[in-house]
Amino acid sequence: MKASPSLLPLLRSRTQGELLALVLLHPEREFSITELAEACGVTPTAVLREVERLVGGGILADRRVGRSRLVKARTDTPLYRPLSDVIAVTFGPMSLLAEALSGLAGITEAYIYGSWAARYSGEPGPPPGDVDVLVVGAPDPDELFDLAESVSRRLGREVNVHRVSPESWAADTADPFLTSVRERPLARLNLDQES
Repeated sequence: MKASPSLLPLLRSRTQGELLALVLLHPEREFSITELAEACGVTPTAVLREVERLVGGGILADRRVGRSRLVKARTDTPLYRPLSDVIAVTFGPMSLLAEALSGLAGITEAYIYGSWAARYSGEPGPPPGDVDVLVVGAPDPDELFDLAESVSRRLGREVNVHRVSPESWAADTADPFLTSVRERPLARLNLDQES
């Protein structure tokens, strides 16, 4: 199990935070245990344990379809809105940015860097005030700006996007910005998400 997250130390583990972000921030969707395990990078057994706790606590709902177990957010409880707001601010950047960026043409890779990535990787420190995103590729700048503004509103914190070409990112360069980004924690965004 991943250690208790410094992004939101109330949670048992980073896996729990990632799972809650996926499910609570996409309340219209049902997720299979396998989908959640793949997205969180853990075994289905680990996800199943978390799901059972969260279903038992009234935060998630589940149902069986054949041999599959499907999970979704319980939006009919007074806990849903405040909990989803807290999860959006803490673990939401990974889920919301991956979803938004995967729909934008011209992006080959994307990462969260800076203080948010440092807290996500377990480095102690104050809560991040913003989310810094590195986009590798050549997406339309106006669409990228609009996307950042939209995700900023959902997260309740500023999203700063920096674009670099695939050649610059791949090169062994002396660029001080890229050097500092590479030396610190990076959280790679999964742009192959299904919506």
